[in-house]
Amino acid sequence: MDLNLLITLDVLLDEGSVTRAGRRLALSPSAMSRALARLRRATGDPLLVRSGRGLVPTPRALELRDRVRGLVHEAQEVLRPARPPDLATLERTFTLRTGDGFVERFGPELVAVVGAEAPGVRLWFLRKAGKDSALRDGGVDLETGVLDDPPPDIVSAPLFTDRFVGVVRPEHPLATGEVTAARYAGARHVHVSRRGRAEGLVDEAMAPATRDVVAVVDGFGAALALARAADLVATVPERHTEGLRHGMRAFALPFRAPEVAVSLSWHARLDADPAHRWLRDRVAAVCSTR
Repeated sequence: MDLNLLITLDVLLDEGSVTRAGRRLALSPSAMSRALARLRRATGDPLLVRSGRGLVPTPRALELRDRVRGLVHEAQEVLRPARPPDLATLERTFTLRTGDGFVERFGPELVAVVGAEAPGVRLWFLRKAGKDSALRDGGVDLETGVLDDPPPDIVSAPLFTDRFVGVVRPEHPLATGEVTAARYAGARHVHVSRRGRAEGLVDEAMAPATRDVVAVVDGFGAALALARAADLVATVPERHTEGLRHGMRAFALPFRAPEVAVSLSWHARLDADPAHRWLRDRVAAVCSTR
């Protein structure tokens, strides 16, 4: 069955003329006549019959007219690009998996912005823990973090660039005076590594000097908690951890501070989804203003 015939039948019944229908469909009179012949064979009814100088619909044609119009209208809606979501009535839950400190830094404003525009939208924040296929499987809608080599079905957009700073409690010796490379290297450090490694970007940046790492944790929050309670230096991303560093002293590293590019990622199947696109835009806007 050629479903294009539904469009032809809709126009024929609306115009009641093969010639006028042909003009609307950019078809020649002969092509329209052939289409009408195919419709007659398919329906087993003449559909349009001559009456004087014009054509009139048969009872079967009158019976089909509204049904055909509805089918064509629905088909047009299906094939039309998705409309922007009605945010006032949108009911949807989005799951965001983020790095340590992201929710504390950006979460409050994001929740406020989303709630003001789309009160029916709920945000579920999950802590990022290792690499898995949650974006691909649909368990996570959006993910923030540093991308190494994303697979081809993962789409991403840059959010911001973050640089590392040193953080200590107010009573720490490095809380006062100039922090030189020697003072920094001579302090006791807590290092962040989800893979349990004792070295990272900071150690590469300060080479050949080395630091005394006495504790390794798997998140920035844990590193700052140790530094808040003991004379340890936590070296963490500045923007990510602003909400976690309240009451502590931050200082610029005495060497070229490592920088990381934080991106927003999602699966390709959600790339054209209007509601998902709206949320991505809100996340990017919040991160660019804070």
